[in-house]
Amino acid sequence: MTTLEAAADAARDNLAALESEAIHIFREVAGEFDRPVILFSGGKDSTLLLHLAIKAFWPAPVPFPLLHVDTGHNFDEVIAFRDHVVEKYGLRLVVASVQDYIDDGRLAERADGTRNPLQTQPLLDAIADNKFDAVFGGGRRDEERARAKERIFSLRSAFGQWDPRRQRPELWNLYNGRHRPGEHVRVFPLSNFTEADVWNYIAREQVELPSIYYAHKRKVYSRDGMWLTEGPWGGPRDDEEVHELMVRYRTVGDGSCTGAVESTASTVDEVIAEVQASRLTERGATRADDRMSEAAMEDRKREGYF
Repeated sequence: MTTLEAAADAARDNLAALESEAIHIFREVAGEFDRPVILFSGGKDSTLLLHLAIKAFWPAPVPFPLLHVDTGHNFDEVIAFRDHVVEKYGLRLVVASVQDYIDDGRLAERADGTRNPLQTQPLLDAIADNKFDAVFGGGRRDEERARAKERIFSLRSAFGQWDPRRQRPELWNLYNGRHRPGEHVRVFPLSNFTEADVWNYIAREQVELPSIYYAHKRKVYSRDGMWLTEGPWGGPRDDEEVHELMVRYRTVGDGSCTGAVESTASTVDEVIAEVQASRLTERGATRADDRMSEAAMEDRKREGYF
């Protein structure tokens, strides 16, 4: 066996182990909790999460609904893909709308125009109103430092807050889902995936994704070292020049704070090669909301954000 063949075998074994772990977690939650839900935005991680849930319970349908916290500043391609997936698999979708909260005065627009930090209250209200006791998310430990210390079963208080002192040890793949009335548990089956693992698994399973993840022409402008695009969230300032470039998105969030990267990667294999050559995580490279402070993600987690 050559070195390349040995490396390919190791990669296959790694993906098989990650898949097995994620499927085990889905089945554990189905057995332990009464009302789980899957957070689904139409992005690559939540799409992979749903794909694994389908495999975990096939040929039965997925026994959980989907929950999307809609900022109103989403990319059209992603919302169209979300609705396509829901229809294709006959799933139930619960939408918590940030715009509804702004319209009735429960939330106010931020001066900087970004709505990502405004997702927390609609998320917590949707969890409480629907009595969800386990909430699946697509967070991965390689994304950001605050997520690197996250448990797979992450206990949240009755106010949805994360307290690192209350997190439980997870030895030998044993997960403790105990919680008091009003509390819930966030569950992260993709914790041990890296961005490269996600794309390699997408390639292996031929998982469909929104077109925005592959290279395409788009009018963009540069701000704070990122290529942003015009939308309902606003556009370029007077001193910001608009360029039409070949770009793709490594991560998808609120359009006001999600940047594109210049790219010619139009296939899964080309994206994998690009990811392997990168020295920045996708959030570090393209998410302005994570640059607000050194502890931006940590602060939002303590408030109840994912």
